[in-house]
Amino acid sequence: MQRTSRIGSALLFCTVLVVGVTAPTAAATPTTGSGQASAPHVTWGSCQRFLGDGARDIPTAQCGVVPVPISDADPAGPQAQLAVIKIPATGQRIGALFVNPGGPGASAVDSAAGMGYALAGGPIAEHFDIVGFDPRGVGYSTPSVRCRTDAEFDAWRRNPMVDYSPAGVDAIEQLNRGYAKECADKMDTAFLAGIGTDSAAKDMDTVRQALGDDTINYLGFSYGTELGTAYLEKFPDRVRAMVLDGAIDPAQDTSASIIQQMTGFQVVFNDYAADCAKSAGCPLGTDPAQWVARYHQLVDPLVNKPGPTSDPRGLGYQDAITGTFNALYTPQYWKFLTSGLLGLQRQTDAGDLLMLADEYDGRNLYGHYSNGQDAFNAIRCVDGPTPTDPAVWADIDRRTRELAPFQAYGQFTGFAPRDLCAFWPVPPTSAPHPAVPAPPGSVVVVSTTHDPATPYEAGVNLAHQLGAPLITFDGTQHTAVFNGDDCVDSAIVKYFVDQTVPANLQC
Repeated sequence: MQRTSRIGSALLFCTVLVVGVTAPTAAATPTTGSGQASAPHVTWGSCQRFLGDGARDIPTAQCGVVPVPISDADPAGPQAQLAVIKIPATGQRIGALFVNPGGPGASAVDSAAGMGYALAGGPIAEHFDIVGFDPRGVGYSTPSVRCRTDAEFDAWRRNPMVDYSPAGVDAIEQLNRGYAKECADKMDTAFLAGIGTDSAAKDMDTVRQALGDDTINYLGFSYGTELGTAYLEKFPDRVRAMVLDGAIDPAQDTSASIIQQMTGFQVVFNDYAADCAKSAGCPLGTDPAQWVARYHQLVDPLVNKPGPTSDPRGLGYQDAITGTFNALYTPQYWKFLTSGLLGLQRQTDAGDLLMLADEYDGRNLYGHYSNGQDAFNAIRCVDGPTPTDPAVWADIDRRTRELAPFQAYGQFTGFAPRDLCAFWPVPPTSAPHPAVPAPPGSVVVVSTTHDPATPYEAGVNLAHQLGAPLITFDGTQHTAVFNGDDCVDSAIVKYFVDQTVPANLQC
């Protein structure tokens, strides 16, 4: 999530991306999956064009592009080029396993490459081509959504955006309006109108055709569950097996999603603080009643003065909050959060919090940003309506202060800035609605009890709407499949390979 305020957006973005090419492309052979006239074709070649030297780690991988029309109304007109990777099955092939890591805005090409490497030698790599395609505007696909220069993104992060007086709210909204205008100026509005989950679901079917398969298998994480749900709704007869891990409830509106997610992050913040308190010298202390207050004592002064880091940028308030959110995705990052908070407490070096923020925002060691956050905003802004009534955002601020006090600055004022999507230059192409019941055996939902970004209840709701079995993972992290738990992984492998549909399962 690229926060424009303390409230932020409905879904968080947490992925490190590699920079994609950005040049628009000319018209190409049309395809049927997006309303075009003939079947698509892919010319496979080396993956070095996307992965660079990393392609050597997966020598069997093949990469190519699939063209799709920017406008369904003009199938022979300007095309977007979808970047695709395929890692062929090493044994008896069952089919293609599409993967999407979430975001929206994360590169599925990168994710599929990583999964192909991690699962090499196992039954998934033996029986499935592992496939990832970058949706329109994302990663290596072209055109690539990019609304800000690196310097503009750095400047955005330096602004704490915490003044919720009427004048302060107006200033933040002016920044949001400016960002939306920049996107409209730098990216053709016809292209911005043509991206989003509705288009990505149709494009996934175009890629399926390009692979020559009658059906797909699909593994979607986080936002990838939204894409999978949309595909299942449009093409239920083309799904052999689908796993949705870290689910988004498609029936929730923006307000409900924000409140539920911020509540989930507070739960995991408490889990982190309790774990930290087991060690002597924890910067939040040992008294649960003081954890939130001590956190604010450390980070709130950054509004006026950056904290110490070896990086000349220092640690600003917005980066401290972003770094904290990033750390709460997985206990593997908690040590970096503790180190950063200790740096603030001792006034030595809080650089680990800056590192976490850089990773979250897609900034590399050379100061260059991926386009992940810009793509995230462009996609989410067309994926559903955003409230424009300022009173709605003030009420969201009030409720999130009550339910997630660790992320609230200052006192409730009765005012709050509207999200940048309220000023977006193109209208939404989707609206919240319950998922359509799926064909029996076609989908399995996985949900983690203490998942901060996609709270457990969302998975329960999605499984109910789809009529799908639910695998419950008891843990504190975002998503669970192929993350080291044998109970979860063995059930998922059996489902994909043998189509053994698990009953509701507790892991």
